[in-house]
Amino acid sequence: MPPKTLHDSIQLWHQGRLPMGMKTDYDLKGVAFWSSSGGVFFLTVLLTCLVSITPFQIGPVMPGFSSAFSATRSNSVLGGSQRAVTFDRLLVNVGNDFNPDTGRFRCRVPGAYYFAFTVGKYPKKLLSVMLVKNGQEVQAMAYNEFKKQGRKVQSQSAMISLKPMDTVWLLVQESPDYALYSNAGPYITFTGYLVYPESTSSMGYLNNHLTPPGIRSDCPPPADPSYSWRDREATEKLRSAFSVARTFSILGESRRHHKREALTFDVEYVNIGGHFNKSSGQFTCYIPGVYFFAFTVGKHPRRAVSVKLMTGRGEVQAMVFDEDMSRKREMQSQSLLLPLKTGDVVWLYSQQDERYAVYSNQGRYTTFTGFLVYPELDFMSTDRTFH
Repeated sequence: MPPKTLHDSIQLWHQGRLPMGMKTDYDLKGVAFWSSSGGVFFLTVLLTCLVSITPFQIGPVMPGFSSAFSATRSNSVLGGSQRAVTFDRLLVNVGNDFNPDTGRFRCRVPGAYYFAFTVGKYPKKLLSVMLVKNGQEVQAMAYNEFKKQGRKVQSQSAMISLKPMDTVWLLVQESPDYALYSNAGPYITFTGYLVYPESTSSMGYLNNHLTPPGIRSDCPPPADPSYSWRDREATEKLRSAFSVARTFSILGESRRHHKREALTFDVEYVNIGGHFNKSSGQFTCYIPGVYFFAFTVGKHPRRAVSVKLMTGRGEVQAMVFDEDMSRKREMQSQSLLLPLKTGDVVWLYSQQDERYAVYSNQGRYTTFTGFLVYPELDFMSTDRTFH
């Protein structure tokens, strides 16, 4: 017997007891809202549950669960004026989970999120910005203590596991010695997006923002009727992601090194699939495909920095470099996509003679992140393909 009310439908749907193709007395309607920003029009489709006499099909999964934002700031922030970095231009806000006026992202869909930010250094001011979770839990930071006239930018990124209602934002120092620089360029950007949601079989639906009148706030996103339980289970197996950090420095030594040693890590944010070994510093590919990698390293006072992204036994894919031997600390970042085969190994190598070093502390200057973007098609069996 089909459910008689929307509430009954949702209850059966959450319990996995609503068969595919079952008709109900309710319909999903799309309401389109147009908005303009900088001469560019964005079409946002808000899918809502409204009473109707037209039947529809409720599927057992929720491919509509998505969350992403990207925002910029076109003016500077002086230390002591505010704690959180706020934004005046919102480029993307899928799911409406980011509030540019407060600078805070609030998690609606639990899972693994990738965050990246870039900030400008104000002339003759210090720079210190922390990516924080739920107030004061420091996840990673961007830092520069060059108190010179020139302007420059610093970047940082990390993947973080979030639960519903967790908040993530950028924290600035309250001291007037610190500031962030930006202009119409802009120098300051903040981006985050859901890479892998938690298993949909155990996921409920959380509404994270105000709902227009007449729309049910507990209405889950619509399902794609061509996306089956088998598809969902196969897709959740095709996951590989890690994000790690160091809380201590590593100094190069004068002795000769016959073997290149990987940079190791002591903090693990995310390790989906268990494919990264933080003790050895190596990621091993188990799912062939295209992977995204990003890393940031801190420059040690009185030392140069040279860190390479390596594959296999030492093939250099990308690197960061700063030969400045001053006593100041700053950071370097790099990222790229790599095609990997099963068994390929990816790692970071820091130059190991006494002129070089990598700096970090509890602020987590040094981070390393990687995740599968697209699995290799040949690896996806017919059980894993989408219809």
